[in-house]
Amino acid sequence: MSITIQNISKSFKDVIAVNNISFDVKEGELFGLIGPDGAGKTTLFRILTTLLFADEGTATVADYDVVKDYKSIRNHVGYMPGKFSLYQDLTVEENLEFFATIFGTTIEENYDLIKDIYIQIEPFKKRRAGKLSGGMKQKLALCCALIHKPKVLFLDEPTTGVDPVSRKEFWEMLKRLQQKGITMLVSTPYMDEAALCDRIALIQDGQILKIDTPQEIVKHFPKKIYAVSADNMYKLLLTLKEYSHCYSVYPFGEFMHYADKRDDFNTTELALFLNGKGLNNSSIQPTKTTIEDTFMELAK
Repeated sequence: MSITIQNISKSFKDVIAVNNISFDVKEGELFGLIGPDGAGKTTLFRILTTLLFADEGTATVADYDVVKDYKSIRNHVGYMPGKFSLYQDLTVEENLEFFATIFGTTIEENYDLIKDIYIQIEPFKKRRAGKLSGGMKQKLALCCALIHKPKVLFLDEPTTGVDPVSRKEFWEMLKRLQQKGITMLVSTPYMDEAALCDRIALIQDGQILKIDTPQEIVKHFPKKIYAVSADNMYKLLLTLKEYSHCYSVYPFGEFMHYADKRDDFNTTELALFLNGKGLNNSSIQPTKTTIEDTFMELAK
């Protein structure tokens, strides 16, 4: 295994950030840690990258113990924190050279690893990092995390605050890096990104809710999902919650995702109920279950 985590816990005074977490990440796997802000993702990442001690439990990264072998781990992992943390007054080129020097290597030595990413920011290599766009900062940070050819790459919410096009490009880059044998642990609050991972762990309030492939996670939801809309969406949410047969309902984009308690659910009956409550132009259509649906179910 590339990463092993056994019964890791961490608290900050009265707040339990990570609560008895255990899972493994296989060599060469793209593993996603999926959950909202405050779920414990960053705390776990800081423990695994030797920046924080766990209160309980053990963990290894690339076969090194996170406490006993912390120096070795730092030489064999790349870490891209959620907040841009490179030197803003240094240029793109200077930042990359600096990190290469720290790890006793050069840009030329490992250029093949970062080439596909670096050529996108090379036209701006003389620009200070602080003057780059969000997407360009992201690519520079990834280059700096890769320049020493790490065995394991940690990416803590790498696409937060980045435009959709840059998000898509970033995940395409990760897939290409995976083909080069690098193990990756990625955290994200975006449920749509979970489907791009080999396996995912859903995390909430410091606890793992479920670990499996995205396809198997979706199968966990026990009911059929319907996309419901009407003229007044806020009133629709409140009305669906009042419906006696409602199993679950919550906003999902331009619709409400609704599940009924009954196996023989009749959409006509619900449409009449909504109409009787003054909700006009209602639409009730079957829709695919998503990872977010399953997360909401498990989080209950």
